This record gives sequence, structure tokens and C-alpha cells, in this order.
Amino acid sequence: MRITATSQQCNDLSHNLEPVTSNTDGSIATLGAELEYKQDGTGQYLSFYWLQCQRLGINPAQIVGDWEREPDGFVPVDKVAYLHRLQRILTSLIPERYQCWFSYHQQLFELELIISPIIPANGCAVATVFVMGRLLQGPVGKQEVSVTSGTPTDLLAGRVEQHRKTINQITRNIRRTLDLDIIWQQTVDCLGAALSVKRCIICPYHKSSSTVQVVAEYHQPSLTSMLGAEIEITTEPAFAQAISTLEPISTAEPVHLQLQQQKILVVATCHQDVPNALIAISLLDECEPLIPAELELAKEVADQLGTAIAHATLYQELEEARQQAEAATQRKTDFLANMSHEIRTPLNGMIGFLRLVLDGMVDDPEEQNNFIQEAHKSSLHLLEIINDILDIAKIEAGKMDFDLRTLKLDDLFDDVNNFMRPQAEQKQLTFQMVLPDTPDEIIIHGDYQRLKQVMLNLLGNAIKFTHDGGIEVTADLVKKKVTLQDKEFPGMVRVRVADTGIGVSLDKQDKLFQLFSQVDSSRTRQYGGTGLGLAISQKLVEAMGGEVHFYSLGDGLGSTVTFTVPLYQQPVIVSG
Repeated sequence: MRITATSQQCNDLSHNLEPVTSNTDGSIATLGAELEYKQDGTGQYLSFYWLQCQRLGINPAQIVGDWEREPDGFVPVDKVAYLHRLQRILTSLIPERYQCWFSYHQQLFELELIISPIIPANGCAVATVFVMGRLLQGPVGKQEVSVTSGTPTDLLAGRVEQHRKTINQITRNIRRTLDLDIIWQQTVDCLGAALSVKRCIICPYHKSSSTVQVVAEYHQPSLTSMLGAEIEITTEPAFAQAISTLEPISTAEPVHLQLQQQKILVVATCHQDVPNALIAISLLDECEPLIPAELELAKEVADQLGTAIAHATLYQELEEARQQAEAATQRKTDFLANMSHEIRTPLNGMIGFLRLVLDGMVDDPEEQNNFIQEAHKSSLHLLEIINDILDIAKIEAGKMDFDLRTLKLDDLFDDVNNFMRPQAEQKQLTFQMVLPDTPDEIIIHGDYQRLKQVMLNLLGNAIKFTHDGGIEVTADLVKKKVTLQDKEFPGMVRVRVADTGIGVSLDKQDKLFQLFSQVDSSRTRQYGGTGLGLAISQKLVEAMGGEVHFYSLGDGLGSTVTFTVPLYQQPVIVSG
């Protein structure tokens, strides 16, 4: 018997079936087939007729209706595959021949079926199928057939073979790319389509986190998306068990969000026994219990995916490291190109002024003295540049030495004040250095020369980039016990350097502390210097247990730099 897929024939078939549903015994008028029934997309029988009913003791009236109503009803052994085929036929509108096993009470029947969509004459959506079939073998008692979890051996082999094809497809897909996003999505799409599941999600797993996030998802159209949802592992027993055992976990326990009260399969992917992701599949209610062979296949796909995730992650890390190395190399190249100009300028100045003196090109002793002073000033500027470059080289190589000991904050302030005040006053800027109001000496813990270098760097920048107004240096105490380098200190001293200078725009402030990265090379050339003062200061302060922070509201709005240093002992503060 052959049924073609033409719409007209399917319509004729539906018309012929219209009067048969009124039979009082629940049967339908036969079209010549041994077995005939109508079903909707959920598997519910709308009508049922079988020549063998009386001989086999089958009551059609008990079969028509919800096929789950009767525990031992007339149902396909592999319900998932059967329902998947029904949905495919209702979507494609193409009849299919299907050979499968059905069970009724304690008996098994192997049937050959032809399943055809019933296309309504009024143009409504196709929602039912008409099935004709014949008995190939049976009835056979379940105890007479090799059965695992109620499934005949050949069906088990078919299911396993189908899953094997799915694994091969997933393996082929993930080997074609090292893009994790593509691997995630292709895996859930392949699993979801092949297994006809309600939902399939993947969540990357990191040992340091107690939550996982859904990064890829396959779901049926009737369900809402879980993409981006965060799941607490401790509240999901199946998730926690899959991670701890690295074995597939099949459970019907309530789980997170839209997976609630569903049968689920959770598998942890891993690489070298280290879990790196979770796959959660929400199974159809009609799904048969998973057999051991299927669980082994689930573990195999998890292992394949886990290895792919590890390789893709390593590739991404290497790619990021390569890009960072290239960026760092480019910054160093740009820095050296800028520094060549900075070094040549004072060096050429020194050579020029001294050559004029040596060649006797001066008219009087005063002019000669001025030339020598300019050469000396250029030499100091050159020394500053070379010191900055050498300091950066030492910091990069981890060779910077520190002499950490107790020292007085007022001694440090006095030393810096004597050195920097003349420079500020020369530019007609106000200059203030204010210590906390306390009768006790403020004793700090650090390297005196390095702290002095930090303050000279910060004040040098403040004076250099300030044309009007002034600079103010203040200090305050942070009364909070801290432990640094296995030593406990009663607090920190915070030094603040504020100026009314040119400031820094908000979008460029992130470059201030990057080694070999200048906020604006044209401005560095305009004002001179290496632009490394803040980066060097930050590294020095951090090595002594403190922190450096920069604040500016934008161009022309001044700037404030703060740094902290451990307080050796708690002084008495005068309350005013």
C-alpha cells in the first residue's frame, strides 16, 4: 500500500474519515488496513481500530484518549522517537513509513506503520495524523525478549546508534573551531535537535565560583529563554553531584527556573579530571529511563566537549597574551622613540653651551657663567631622564632594592619642602605643606630615599603642569590596623598632593599608570620629561605596602594624587 504526499489525497483521506468517529464501539471504518487509528501531536488517540482487538483482548474504548491514562496502555516502547516523528510529519506534511515496537500490558508487538498528516479542508493548521499498519511479529511476552528498562534489544541498539551519530556530529563541529561561543551553541543545537528535548543549556564552570551562568541554550518555542540566567550550584543537587562525581546524573528532582519539576540529565564536562562546564538537558515527560549505554555516551560527549573547551580556552589565553605582548612591545617602541628626543634635547643643550665657552664665543664673564648654568640645568634634566629609565628597568627586572625602616614624617616633609619650594616660587605659585596636628612625632615605616623620590616625582609634575594657583601637600591618618609583609601596623598615613594645573581628561586617565604609555606624547614633549613619574611612584609605593590614586575632573580642572605608607605607631591627635 502506498500513500503519496499530495495535498488533495490527504484532504480526501480526511474527508473519508469524518463519519467513522461516530461508531459506538470507538472503532473506525476500515480502509482495508489491519490497524488504523488517528492521533494528535501529543500522541493522544482520537480513534482506534484493529482487527486483532478481540483476539488480543484489546478494548478500543480504553485506548482512545490520553495514552498516559492507562499505565499499561497501547503505547510505543520508544515514546521519544515516536513523538519526534509525529512532530516532523505534522511540520513537513510528508507521510512516513515507520517500523517500531508497541507494548500493551505485558505484551510486545512489532508493527509496520504508515503515518500520514490529516490536512483540514478549512485551511487550519495540521494537528492530527492518520496511521495505518500491520503486525510484523507478536504478541511476545516481555519476559521472552531481551529487555533493558522495558526496551527490546533492537530498539536499544537503534537508540544508541542515534546517539552515537549525534556525538560524531558534535565532535566534527567542535573540531572545526576554537571559538568557545560557537562550540557552546553548536553543541546545544545539535543535542536539542537530535534528541528532541524540551531544553538544553550549557554553563561554564569555574572552581572559584559558586554560581554558573547559561551561555548557550536550545529550547522549544513554547518555553521562555534562560540565556544569561545565573544558577546557584549549592541549591541544585544534580549540578553539585555531577561536578563532584564527573558522572552523568539523571533525576526528576525540582531544579532551577524553567527546568522545574522536569526529568533532567546533567553532565559535567571535564579535562584531565577537572570540570569546566555543565550540560543540563530537560527531557520529555514521555522519555524512557536512560539505559547504561546512553549514560556512557553522555559521558563520552562530555569528555569530548571538555577537551574542546580546554583547548579553546588555552588558545584564547595564548591569543590574549600574544596581543598583550605585542601591545607592550609597541608601547616600548613608541616610548623609546619619544625618549630619543627627550635625551637628545638636554644633551644637545649641554654640548652647545659648553662649545660656545670652549671656543671663546662669550663676551664677558657673566655671559660665560650663564652658559655654564644652562649647561648644568640641561645636565640635571638629562640625569632625571636617565634615572627614570634606569628605575623602570630595575622595576621590570625585579631588581629594585628597598631599605625599610622607621622614619619621621616631618623630616621627609622638611627635606622635600627645601628642595621643591624654590621651584614653585620661581613660577610664582603658592606652595603649602601641612602635617597633621599632633604633639607626637608621626613615625612611618618605609624607605626614606624611595619615599622622597615619590614625593619629588609628584611635586615635580604638579609644578610642571601648573601655571596659576598653587600646590598643597597634606597628610592625614587612617586609623585601621593593617598587616603588611607579615607585620601588623596601627594604620596608614595618606599623603595628598593637590594642584590647580591643567588636569587630565577622564578618557585618558587609565593610561597614567601604564609603563611605557604616555597620556599625550605631544604634551610630554611640550613640558619635557619621560611621563613615567606616576608609574614609577606607583611601583615604589606598592613595594612598600601602600597605594597610589589619581583624581582629576578633566582638562583644566587640576589634579590630586594620593599615596599611603604604613604608620609605625599611633600618635596622639589634637582635637580642635
